[in-house]
Amino acid sequence: MIKLIALNNKEFISELSNRLNYTIKDTSDLVQLVTAAMIEQLQAGNIVSIQGFGSFEVKKKMERILVNPVTKKRLLIPPKLVLTFKPSTLLKEKFK
Repeated sequence: MIKLIALNNKEFISELSNRLNYTIKDTSDLVQLVTAAMIEQLQAGNIVSIQGFGSFEVKKKMERILVNPVTKKRLLIPPKLVLTFKPSTLLKEKFK
């Protein structure tokens, strides 16, 4: 059974350190290293895939025109990069 709770970073580090039997400092360093490696790969344009969890990818949203419904004024929305997450099928199955 999956227990869903909302954790902030400090609570997440504490829970993870308890499960791994690591110190909070070692666990915090580990999480920082993992996230730094993920950020580095995403900035390089690579997909970060975690087996059994899902994949992260940076996608480019093209520029588009938006019309204000009240003023009917057209606005050009510039292109931007967005981080996307696609859960694995295993993760999707756990939440059905």
